[in-house]
Amino acid sequence: MRIHCRVLVLALCLGVFLVLHFLGGNTADEPLLKQVLIVKQEEKRNSSPSPSELRRDVAAKFAAKKAPLKARKEEKAGLKVAKTKSKQRSNVGRPVTKRARAQEGMHLAVVACGKRLDETLTMVKSALLFSLKKITFHIFAEDPLAPLFEERVRSRLKLKQWPRSVAKFHYIIYPITFSVGDAEEWKKLFKPCAAQRLFLPVILKDVDSLLYVDTDVLFLRPMDDVWSFFKAFNSSQLAAMAPEHEVPKIGWYSRFARHPFYGNTGVNSGVMLMNLTRIRSTLFKNSMIPSGLLWEDLLNPLYQKYKNHITWGDQDLLNIIFHYNPECLYIFPCQWNYRPDHCMYGSNCKGAEKEGVSILHGNRGVYHDDKQPAFKVVYDAIHDFPFEDNMFQSLFYPVQTKFLDTVNTLCGRIPQVFLKQIEKTMRKVFEEKVIRHARPRK
Repeated sequence: MRIHCRVLVLALCLGVFLVLHFLGGNTADEPLLKQVLIVKQEEKRNSSPSPSELRRDVAAKFAAKKAPLKARKEEKAGLKVAKTKSKQRSNVGRPVTKRARAQEGMHLAVVACGKRLDETLTMVKSALLFSLKKITFHIFAEDPLAPLFEERVRSRLKLKQWPRSVAKFHYIIYPITFSVGDAEEWKKLFKPCAAQRLFLPVILKDVDSLLYVDTDVLFLRPMDDVWSFFKAFNSSQLAAMAPEHEVPKIGWYSRFARHPFYGNTGVNSGVMLMNLTRIRSTLFKNSMIPSGLLWEDLLNPLYQKYKNHITWGDQDLLNIIFHYNPECLYIFPCQWNYRPDHCMYGSNCKGAEKEGVSILHGNRGVYHDDKQPAFKVVYDAIHDFPFEDNMFQSLFYPVQTKFLDTVNTLCGRIPQVFLKQIEKTMRKVFEEKVIRHARPRK
């Protein structure tokens, strides 16, 4: 009986050996032979084990050699399963991703130095009055101004008293910092601290995209609308601005610039959409190095080369950059950056005549003097508007009434340019924020 058992065990071992030899190839021959010899030696030393015990012992030893083969097969099978699951996840996850991005809201950056506190707060107020999605404000302020800003935001704007219809927001106050070159020289370039906007891609490393505006900008429609221009960018575009002028014959750059500029009339940087992620990763063509330079490496050499030829500071540097990289810039219409230049030499912004002003840019200090009272009327109305009041009663009607006193001025003679979009926006905001969210009466 014992002889039969041994024969049976040897036959099983030989069969397993042949199978593994066939599957594993010649590289596994020597280890397998050693295992067979070990089994034979163990059988001689101990002839008492039962056939079932021997089968379990041999199976366990050969399982160790089968493991790599089995692992390779399972790995291949696992890859197929993983690919299938990843496809399922991507299909299921798309709506969630879109929803998450929508909830991230919008980012707006502004630089406030000198006596720009009041203007900045009014700009913030205009953005919140009309916008729908949440806004994160990135406010860069010099040291003396930062604590005042914090105090005024909380006291004057009375955050806790704002009605639910006002857009939700979050704000962060940053110090003025320049990562390359002489900080004092950058700070004094053109207007105080204006060059800070050039360093936003370097400072705000966790922000993908934002809208930069000057402090003297007012939103006359939701910020959501200008934010939507990001969707119109092609694969190479990473920023968007409006032309500096519509008519080359009377444009400043086309007549006086001593440096390269974008297009026929240059661009105005007072309202600027920036895809910071693309800006950080792009090599920009320039007149200094053929291979191109990253944004942070480009700024100081560019300034040193052209500092004796630029008049408008950081805006001139942006014009030089996009002169050599025109494929990177998206141009939006003039009504999104409407300035006194569009009306003081005659009405030359056709988009504003047709649709009304979307973003009002009161450069030249027109909010604070009587040179262009049409601009001042809009600024004063938003500045003085109490959030808790009805928009039509306390904002639109005063603007409309006061405009009667400006019809004999250069910009006031076309009141529909200023009033059309405000009225349209107020109706839209009323529908979106009040009617749709009003609870039905029981």
